[in-house]
Amino acid sequence: MKTKSKLNKTIDFSLEEGKKYLEKCVQFASLEETTSLSLNKILDKTINADTFSLLPQLPKECADLIIVDPPYNLTKNYHGKTFKATAATEYEAYTRKWLSLVIPLLKPTGTLYVCCDWKSSLLIGPLIDEMLNVQNRITWQREKGRGTAKNWKNSMEDIWFATKNKEIYTFNLDAVKVVKKVIAPYRDKNGNAKDWKNTATGNERLTCPSNFWDDITIPFWSMAENTAHPTQKSEKLLAKLILASSNKGDTVLDPFAGSGSTAVTAKKLNRHYISIEQNPLYCAWSEYRLEQTNKNSTIQGLEDGVFRARNT
Repeated sequence: MKTKSKLNKTIDFSLEEGKKYLEKCVQFASLEETTSLSLNKILDKTINADTFSLLPQLPKECADLIIVDPPYNLTKNYHGKTFKATAATEYEAYTRKWLSLVIPLLKPTGTLYVCCDWKSSLLIGPLIDEMLNVQNRITWQREKGRGTAKNWKNSMEDIWFATKNKEIYTFNLDAVKVVKKVIAPYRDKNGNAKDWKNTATGNERLTCPSNFWDDITIPFWSMAENTAHPTQKSEKLLAKLILASSNKGDTVLDPFAGSGSTAVTAKKLNRHYISIEQNPLYCAWSEYRLEQTNKNSTIQGLEDGVFRARNT
């Protein structure tokens, strides 16, 4: 790995340095090898492959939950593989293509989450609504972002929440309740606390989560989960999705896996995963992170089953 400060925990080794981790991944010498894959071949695996070629070969209705974090319609270099911004019509066609491939993999009562920025959200939302049942749109706040002289700084992103069945799907409310500080603690006529309790960190209560999240920390250099991937999502964000919309033992599919955050979080939360990524370097980082979960399965911001405020 590269020499860096002892406090810098960023995962950023080269493909040569990570050769042993890449060897743990599922790879295919030819497309013929991907034909009619069995679940045993891909379950709890990082798969180094082109997702558009591989998805049609996966077993139908194999996933309880699918989390998709596709390239946003922005020009960005993913360590030698550049995704280029394109016309809205072309990005819409790109989105429709992967949507049509992942939906058949969702179980009848399964859930799909799709991450996007505000601009691509305008295209993605209607497409999902056309193919599935949109239940909500989550907006989460990034504390990072560059300012601009002629516009508001972009510090929000969306996550579309959709289900295959309109009425029957998994949603574990108690698993994703959020702890809030109680400013004016109310007591009943007998002096008993009403819907709150006194803790070591003050008066607190658990509340139902809303579709606006202001408690997400973008992974940074001193966090063990941080990698050099340019658009990494935090384990805390993914934990909310996984805990809410799957149960222990369920299967979570990520067709644009990046540095493996979905798979890592799924493993920590005792779910199975199917993780697909075309960049071999990111696959190696994923396997390294998955190995580290055997030593440490904590998720920053999730303590004793309770989601804490940002940076705590």
